[in-house]
Amino acid sequence: MKRRTFLAGAFTGTAALALGVSLYTPDITDHPDENHRLLFNVLIPIFMDGTLPEVANYREAFINRTIVAINQTISVLPEDQKSEINQLLNLLESRMGLLLLTSSLTPLMLRSADELVLMLEEWRHHFLQMLQTAYLGLRELVLSSYYACPEHWGRLHYAKPTFLTA
Repeated sequence: MKRRTFLAGAFTGTAALALGVSLYTPDITDHPDENHRLLFNVLIPIFMDGTLPEVANYREAFINRTIVAINQTISVLPEDQKSEINQLLNLLESRMGLLLLTSSLTPLMLRSADELVLMLEEWRHHFLQMLQTAYLGLRELVLSSYYACPEHWGRLHYAKPTFLTA
């Protein structure tokens, strides 16, 4: 067997295996998550490192409130931006999308915090403008939605401005 034939066969076999794994995604639930709740449960703690409460119940409440705010933010975006962000979120939830965006088939939910930080830092400094834009879009979506919630302002020691009425 020639070396070139072996390499071509190995590459074809790997691609077929990756495609087969990507196409076979068992149905875990009958209702897909339109709000990308699992994805944001993973991304919010990464982007908000150090700002979320340490107590589990409060942390979960802050994350859930932020997810609601993210969905509200997405709902008021112009159609083209809404389409782009939903396309990115759908790619991050699919195996083939993960393979294209992160060079790995491992779902984001199964990655460690360090792996996620490394992935996002690679996007942030990537030579492709598309990945830089994806990083900035996700970051701005999460941060702006978190800080838009008045119940999160107390941790910042920020008080809503009051205006004197005459």
